[in-house]
Amino acid sequence: MNFDTILQITTIGSAVLMILAILLQQRGASLGAGFGSSGELYTTRRGLDKNLFEVSIVLAVVFLVSILAGLLLPAFK
Repeated sequence: MNFDTILQITTIGSAVLMILAILLQQRGASLGAGFGSSGELYTTRRGLDKNLFEVSIVLAVVFLVSILAGLLLPAFK
């Protein structure tokens, strides 16, 4: 496998995992927001929700770095 193939696999893999991590996070709106209340209750992230949030940030950074590497590395060849 060459570097381009590894870079493509990293980009696709981080994109798919990032989508899954974002979809698994809890929704911010409560049930009361559907009935007219503001639903602006600030809660801290705990447990699995906090871990998913941090993982999604890391995956987003990996995704952006792999995209930038794919764009910039051919210029140096």
